[in-house]
Amino acid sequence: MDNHFDEYVDRKGTDSIKWDAAGHDVLPMWIADMDFKTAPAVQAALEKRVAHGVFGYTQTPDRFFDAIIGWWQKRHGYMLQKEWIRPVTGVIPALSAIIRALTGSGGKVLVQPPVYNHFYIAIAHCDREVVENTLLFEDGRYRIDFGDLEVKASDPAVKLLMLCNPHNPAGRVWTAEELTRIREICARHDVLVLSDEIHSDLVYDGYKHIPFASLGSGDGLRSVTVSSPSKTFNLAGLQVGYLFCEHPDLMKRIQHVLTVQERELLSPFAITALIAAYEQGEAWLDSLKAYLSSNFAYLTDFCSERLPQIKVVPLEATYLAWLDCRAVLTSSADFSDKLVGQEKVWLNPGTLYGNAGEGFLRMNIACPRPLLEEGLERLAKGVKKA
Repeated sequence: MDNHFDEYVDRKGTDSIKWDAAGHDVLPMWIADMDFKTAPAVQAALEKRVAHGVFGYTQTPDRFFDAIIGWWQKRHGYMLQKEWIRPVTGVIPALSAIIRALTGSGGKVLVQPPVYNHFYIAIAHCDREVVENTLLFEDGRYRIDFGDLEVKASDPAVKLLMLCNPHNPAGRVWTAEELTRIREICARHDVLVLSDEIHSDLVYDGYKHIPFASLGSGDGLRSVTVSSPSKTFNLAGLQVGYLFCEHPDLMKRIQHVLTVQERELLSPFAITALIAAYEQGEAWLDSLKAYLSSNFAYLTDFCSERLPQIKVVPLEATYLAWLDCRAVLTSSADFSDKLVGQEKVWLNPGTLYGNAGEGFLRMNIACPRPLLEEGLERLAKGVKKA
């Protein structure tokens, strides 16, 4: 199968947030969308839907739910039921709905920084308070501070843990043992778990994604999971996602907020794309992961040879490389600004993901190899001037 991952697709002038917000001469390697065309089966299905010519209000068909159920069973060994699933217009609005549904105004929500910045944004928008269970960075790898998690979860005001599984930006795939300890601590203190599993399909060889909801009889009842094919198949602009929750009372509360927010009615293109991706996209995804793995190997070799001051954190999942630049910079934000202004390359500052990210940069490597090579050359020039 020829997937054309080396093909350059000009996205400038297409109202792309990634490219058109950057300026015409800036190479954007920041926001988490890919510079690859989606899977051919998805594109073909969308073209067929467009040819129909009528785009009225669209109900979510059984095939949509069947595709999700089949995908999770095939890819992750977890058997969902249709009544547990709700379509949503994306993971971010789902996060806000769940926070509102499962916590009270002024309540506390646990996060594990450095972590996806929209966790902080969603909590703030919902008028809740952030409590941080900062990950430990030891010997170049992140792990969970379970002692601190126990203490933070014991606060009666803490009602929810937002879990990034797999973790963005640390690139960790949490093991069954780690997730089980999280489950046990949260169950002990009556803390619900919101597991963001949007990167679950982008796990590399040697690692396995464990759905949090799969952790033993009855334990999944105290959690809700959000996911989407948007990262996997580069469909973020179609605004498609879903959540699932086994507990009927929790689902009733979440359903109420979703109805109030009017976030359930998907576009015909969102429905069509998800079905095509999950029914026909496996071979393309496996090729994509091989290409991304090769890109990461190139980045690792480049830094080893040309930028030994920068330590590359091992990438177990996602296409977002996490670079330890503490030896060459004191402010991630200032250095990121200088890279944009002087070298015309845009990487995310680590502090975007909480204060625990200071000294780090996040680099999106989901692009054709020549773009990655150019981005690394520009980064090297910036480091030389630091």
